[in-house]
Amino acid sequence: PALAKRVMKVVEDMGYYPNTAARALVSGKSRIFGLIVSEITNPFFPEIVQAFEDIAVQNHYEILLTSTVHDPKRMELAVRRMLERRVDGVAILTFGMEDALIEDLRFRKVPLVFVDVGPQAAGVTNIRVNYQQGIREAVNHLAKHGHKRIAFVAGPTNLKSAMARRAAFEAAMEENGLTVDQGLIVTGDHKVEGGIAALAQLAGLPKRPTAILCSNDMTAVGVMREAYDRGITIPRELSVIGFDDIRLAEFTTPPLTTVRMSQKMLAEHAFHALRGEVEARDSSANGKEVELETSLILRGSTAKVPA
Repeated sequence: PALAKRVMKVVEDMGYYPNTAARALVSGKSRIFGLIVSEITNPFFPEIVQAFEDIAVQNHYEILLTSTVHDPKRMELAVRRMLERRVDGVAILTFGMEDALIEDLRFRKVPLVFVDVGPQAAGVTNIRVNYQQGIREAVNHLAKHGHKRIAFVAGPTNLKSAMARRAAFEAAMEENGLTVDQGLIVTGDHKVEGGIAALAQLAGLPKRPTAILCSNDMTAVGVMREAYDRGITIPRELSVIGFDDIRLAEFTTPPLTTVRMSQKMLAEHAFHALRGEVEARDSSANGKEVELETSLILRGSTAKVPA
C-alpha cells in the first residue's frame, strides 16, 4: 500500500496518462465500441449518438463514430477503420445498408448489433423494431376522428425499415376497414424536401387527403412547411403524424403528433448487447433478438376530420 501510494503520487505529479494501445495488446480488449449511423445531420441520429456515448462513458468505454451518408463504399471504409483500431464490437444503426458487410464481419468474429436485418448467428444481436404497434395506434387514432382518406409518405424503397413502416400502415388501414388507396401513397426520401414534394403532389389531387402519416418526423416537418406555404391549416384542414419523435417534434407549430421510437432505448439495447458479448455474459450460438416497442405520442397536429 505504501508503494502504491508513492506510485500514484508520481502519476499525479507527472500528469501521466495510460497508453490505451499498449493496454489493449496486453488485455486483448480495446474498450472501444464502433458506432455507425446513417447521417449525422438527421436529428434522429445525434440523439442515438448522445445516448450511446453517455452509457459508454458511464461504463468506461470509448466510441469510434462514423456516418455513412447512405454510401455503401463509405460504410465499408468505416468498418475497415474500426477493425484496424481493434474495436471490441460494432453497432450498425443505419436501418438498412448492411447486407454486403454482414458475412465479412461475422467471419472476423466481431460482436455486432443491427436493426431489423441481422442474421441468426453467434455474436450478432438484432434489434427488432415493432413498427406495427405504433403505426396501428396512429391509424386507429385517425380513424376514430373520422378520417378515411389517409395518405402515407413512405421512405426510400431501398431501406428495409421504410418498407416495414409502409407495410405496417397498409395492414393497420385494413384492420380499420379503410381502403388503401395507392394514389395516396407517395415515396419520399426521409428528408424535409421529400415532405414538401409529397404534399405538393397530394394537394394537387382532385380530392386531397384529410390526414397524412409520414415515415419519419423530418418528412412530417416538410409536409407542415408546405401546408403553411399553401395556406392549409393544421390540424383544422389537415392532420399530420410523424414517426421517430425527435426532439424537434415538440417545438413545431403546432407540436407534432408522432410515433415514438425511443432513441435512448435503441442506444441502450445496442450497448448492453455488445458489452454482454465482450464480457461473455450473454452469448448465444444463434445470436439474440431484442424488441424495441413503438407508441403514439399525441400532440397538436391531429384533429377530427374537417366538416
